[in-house]
Amino acid sequence: MNAFKKVLQLNPLRCFSQYSKAPAGTNFVSANEALKRTLNSGNTVFIQGAAATPVPLVKAMTAVAKEARLKDIKVCHIHTEGPAPYSHKDYEGIFRTYSFFIGANVRKGIAEGHADSVPIFLSQIPSLFHKKIFQPSISLIQVSAPDRHGFCSLGTSVDCVPAALMHSKTIIAQVNEKMPRTFGDTVIHQSQIDYAVELDCPIVQHERKAPSEAEKEIGKLIAENLVEDGATLQMGIGSIPDAVLSALKGHKHLGIHSEMFSDGVVDLVKCGAITNSEKSMHKGKIIGSFLMGSQKLYDFVHDNPSIEMLAVDHVNDTDIISKQTKMTAINSCISVDLSGQVNADSIGTRMYSGFGGQLDFIYGAAIAADKKGKPIIALESTTKTGESKIVPYLKEGAGVVTTRGHVRYVVTEHGIADLFGKSLQQRSYALINIAHPKHREALTKAAFERFKVMPSP
Repeated sequence: MNAFKKVLQLNPLRCFSQYSKAPAGTNFVSANEALKRTLNSGNTVFIQGAAATPVPLVKAMTAVAKEARLKDIKVCHIHTEGPAPYSHKDYEGIFRTYSFFIGANVRKGIAEGHADSVPIFLSQIPSLFHKKIFQPSISLIQVSAPDRHGFCSLGTSVDCVPAALMHSKTIIAQVNEKMPRTFGDTVIHQSQIDYAVELDCPIVQHERKAPSEAEKEIGKLIAENLVEDGATLQMGIGSIPDAVLSALKGHKHLGIHSEMFSDGVVDLVKCGAITNSEKSMHKGKIIGSFLMGSQKLYDFVHDNPSIEMLAVDHVNDTDIISKQTKMTAINSCISVDLSGQVNADSIGTRMYSGFGGQLDFIYGAAIAADKKGKPIIALESTTKTGESKIVPYLKEGAGVVTTRGHVRYVVTEHGIADLFGKSLQQRSYALINIAHPKHREALTKAAFERFKVMPSP
């Protein structure tokens, strides 16, 4: 492995695409040593997220802070993987967490008030750093091993990382031979890393779960009715996106422009359905900002020049999205009310996730320059306990992520509701028709009570 050395003074502009000469000598340190030298009370710490979460560095941060009896440390990140003890009650007063998108590891802490979340569109998260709302004292990241020129790659997670690093006083990197090397806004030279921690361990994986029969039907409905040949796709991770992708193997010339993607994309590339040949921008390239999946996905993206991982303020820019060919955005949610309001970030008052990129892409597809964009919200008609996800009203405290003015297509296993241009009376009729049959009578009565008119096409 090429040399790393602590750099005491770095270019404050931190231009990650500009070549800088590597320093001579080698100076690796342990995770604990790196944090002991740098972490202080009152610091702000940024953590790279998703599959690139530097779990050993996070563990060291919490241990060092507790042992040194530090206090008032801000921790900020998009969703991370692995344990997040800094969000627990035991660390109250030491850490205060600010999640830009809530992962499962911090939900309990947020629900109990020991941690917090920041409601924000994914496209705007880099602005939090550029506007100095969050000014990282330390950034904890995970990178690939350096190449022969001394350049490392941010690998699976770019998203807001370049913006955070640009404004960080200290960068501590876990250098991992197993981190795939990706192209795009991923490059960081070894001389720009203050402390390097050499730890080779498997990248966090997200194994695919078999879709339910309802999810398979949703995938089939979307693939057969809403996705055209030559479409540019955005979709997230989970059973519904996987079901859609599985149903697209007969399509041609599909492209990918998505804040994230997973294993399903690999299968469509291999069968020839995804070629990116008809994209209006980044032709021939899969564009993402972060990715998460199995080792198959990580092997696929490693050193693959047909994939570019770009900063999220570019990928999720609604102007950029609107210029994509036949932009088809497929997103899921928790519930939809009879007026078309889409709840996707909370279950009642309990915060569950965040805005993410849903509205970035829903709106970008809706204003598509070629007038062929399709913004899609997909969900099973009922919860695991049989409650309807098409509801008369959203639960008290439930957050509206996609407004009734932005929503267009809503898809369940029972059909497709096109809500664009429809009145409240017409919307309620369309949504009731894709609800589970056992709930339709109650929903019809609720619609009359709410809108004072019977649902009608």
